[in-house]
Amino acid sequence: MEQKINEFMALVESKNPNEPEFLQAVREFAETVIPFIAERKKYDGKNLLLRIAEPERSIIFRVPWVDDKGEIIVNRGFRIQMNSAIGPYKGGIRFHHSVNLSVLKFLAFEQVFKNSLTTLPMGGGKGGSDFDPEGKSDGEIMRFCQSFMTELCRHIGPDLDVPAGDIGVGAREIGYLFGQYKRIRNEFTGVLTGKGLAYGGSLIRPEATGYGVVYFTDQMLRTIGHEIKGKRVAISGFGNVAWGVALKINELGGKVVTISGPDGYILDEEGISGEKIEHMVEMRATGDNRAEVYTHKYPNAVFHKGKSPWEVKVDIAIPCATQNELNGEDAKKLIDNGVLCVTEAANMPSTLDAIKLFLDNKVLFAPGKAANAGGVAASGLEMTQNSIRLNWTSEEVDLRLKDIMVGIHNQCKKYGAGEDGYVNYVKGANIAGFVKVADAMLAQGVV
Repeated sequence: MEQKINEFMALVESKNPNEPEFLQAVREFAETVIPFIAERKKYDGKNLLLRIAEPERSIIFRVPWVDDKGEIIVNRGFRIQMNSAIGPYKGGIRFHHSVNLSVLKFLAFEQVFKNSLTTLPMGGGKGGSDFDPEGKSDGEIMRFCQSFMTELCRHIGPDLDVPAGDIGVGAREIGYLFGQYKRIRNEFTGVLTGKGLAYGGSLIRPEATGYGVVYFTDQMLRTIGHEIKGKRVAISGFGNVAWGVALKINELGGKVVTISGPDGYILDEEGISGEKIEHMVEMRATGDNRAEVYTHKYPNAVFHKGKSPWEVKVDIAIPCATQNELNGEDAKKLIDNGVLCVTEAANMPSTLDAIKLFLDNKVLFAPGKAANAGGVAASGLEMTQNSIRLNWTSEEVDLRLKDIMVGIHNQCKKYGAGEDGYVNYVKGANIAGFVKVADAMLAQGVV
């Protein structure tokens, strides 16, 4: 079986050289799904995984725009339409200097299975640009978004591809993108999710990813007779996802003790709750991504420069920042400190060696494609509300979100539970996500 996996990866690597993030995501998936395929005649010999690993369409385009000094700037835009077997392409748009083809293909690949797990009719895609909104004026951001959408609009639509926000793309950027799409296409449709409430958005969409992560974590803990109430929790970042996680952890009786930034992490033994959570929103709004800023208002908190929060003794660890932020050394520290559960709120924040350590040591570990599916699930619910021209209350959306996350957990448990009762959520999520996509592909022929 190892030979089969290596042969498959060699083929993928030959077609996608110099794309480490994409290859990491494919390998993590292949190691659990190829053995599953080999045991089932229905899937074996159909090259399904090879077909899924090849985007249906990769769009790369120039984005020229004019800055406040009158200089013409040129960025690069992308849209990866990975797989549409179960519905229109669905996935975020990321504006960040680190954006490249490898990063977006990894995100689009993960998105295919994340969307499949929600049970909503959504395929997988991802897009973005190497444009960075940080330090730009509102006028510059608007002009960039309008130029970006001028090209992107011909490749998307409510029944074709429905983008959303991601890193660097919040309510402001979605508004500018939607306005330009409406202007060019002369139609008001649910072509983007994450919209403002005044023009078709959904309640609790900003919090949804974080809420979903916590609902999933709660289900995991219940498999070992625990609950979130009374648990110490370390989270990284202080953006939308971390904010949503902190809100729901507190609501369920847990205690958040860390947040982090690229400069280091904050340890607040008093707990990050109440107005402190709202201060995370204020910190993000300033555009200053330093965690140390937190201590300016809350001096009792301790800032640890250049370090990650995974050295703190906690019951639950929830990485919310970016890919590969939690490595093997971090995993060892968490395990040595008796961590019960690690839930990925970001996309692929744990390295492969960290994941292996968690699984080998029987630590409950949830991959992002399952645990952070709440964001895209809420986007799917926004699409539904747009289609029926109705808005649900926040309670209705939250209830549907919780039901979806419980359903995802149950699917993962179905395929990942071992004889000893330990649930390998990596295996479970990969296989559960694969089955729905593979069945749809088989039914539609070689396309």
